[in-house]
Amino acid sequence: MPATDYQGTSSPLTNIGRSLLPVRRDQVHAMESPIGGSASNEAEIESFQRQVADRFHDLASVPSDELLSLPWVRKLLDVFLCCQEEFRVILFNNIALVKKPPMDRLIADFYERTVKALDVCNAIRDGIEQIRQWQKLLEIVLCALGDSNVGYQRSLGEGQFRRARKALIDLAIGMLDEKDSGQALAHRNRSFGRHNTSGSHSKDHHHRSLGHFRSLSWSVSRSWSAARQLQAIGNNLAAPRGNEVLATNGLAVPVYTMGSVLLFVMWALVAAIPCQDRGLQVHFNVPRQFPWSAPILWLHERILEESKKRDRKNACGLLREIYQMEKCSRLLGELADSVQFPLSEDKEREVKQRVKELEQVLDALKEDLEPLEKLVREVFHRIVRSRTEGLDSFARGHNPE
Repeated sequence: MPATDYQGTSSPLTNIGRSLLPVRRDQVHAMESPIGGSASNEAEIESFQRQVADRFHDLASVPSDELLSLPWVRKLLDVFLCCQEEFRVILFNNIALVKKPPMDRLIADFYERTVKALDVCNAIRDGIEQIRQWQKLLEIVLCALGDSNVGYQRSLGEGQFRRARKALIDLAIGMLDEKDSGQALAHRNRSFGRHNTSGSHSKDHHHRSLGHFRSLSWSVSRSWSAARQLQAIGNNLAAPRGNEVLATNGLAVPVYTMGSVLLFVMWALVAAIPCQDRGLQVHFNVPRQFPWSAPILWLHERILEESKKRDRKNACGLLREIYQMEKCSRLLGELADSVQFPLSEDKEREVKQRVKELEQVLDALKEDLEPLEKLVREVFHRIVRSRTEGLDSFARGHNPE
């Protein structure tokens, strides 16, 4: 979607984002951040700013049908890891300044934010495991209705549909957001209505199924909230003032940049992947002079707009493959609910088409879900390693031998 064609809300943040969106890459390179200090230090920090801007421009340039897909989320985490490594090098090259006020306070604040991000990584890995459980249910459906499993039968039979229908009902219940119960449950299971013996049975099934999906080995406590954790990461994250920039020889700028990147990446993960108490009410008050502000604000706006779509409002995650999974399973469930036996040729062709669509979703999950989990794990370990290195440097600085 071209930036100039985008029509979103009229909040101050989105207006800032929209006014900067037409900026071309060569114009981005010409934009300067307010830094001071030596020419070499200034060049290093400016290079970091441009690299961050370029990477987020690439992320923001994708069409709507690729945004929030598994490959896009993997690319987002790759961008974070690259930015984190470049940031680590800047700190290493300026270790003497890092140990002095006010840089020591700014770095300490940044490390506190990264500790809070570790919990988000754990929650996201739990969410990936949840998706894996849904994937198993889809495989049951595919096993029941797929071509390779019909064998010598001339047509699909009632037994296969009963097996598929049960897996589809379990999937629909399992994909409910924890806050999305009651009326939403009835709505999602309406297509299976003539097979439910009663409302109380459906409700009991709901609780048993949720218990099954929530009984996984959770890495965060049951009272933990993704929304509150994001707010904690963004708490007091403000652009450095002129005196801070001068006092830190410009290093306050990359610290703020990396803090903003950290907040956005964690927010985007929570938006995409199921996790406890999801919430997207995080504001990005990024000043215009930062070259990476335009693509981040645009991505923020696009993801918010995606969350407001009618068919995404009650979603447990905005990941494109979750949407496809929910849509394919719902359509197949409605079809399974309407068939009569023996199956007509038209109905059988329609079922095979729906199964083929489901198979495509499964192929995408098989290809990208495990690499995504590995990247989340790598982000976790990289954050731990960077923080440990930083604390060790502080300790050596305060306790010289």
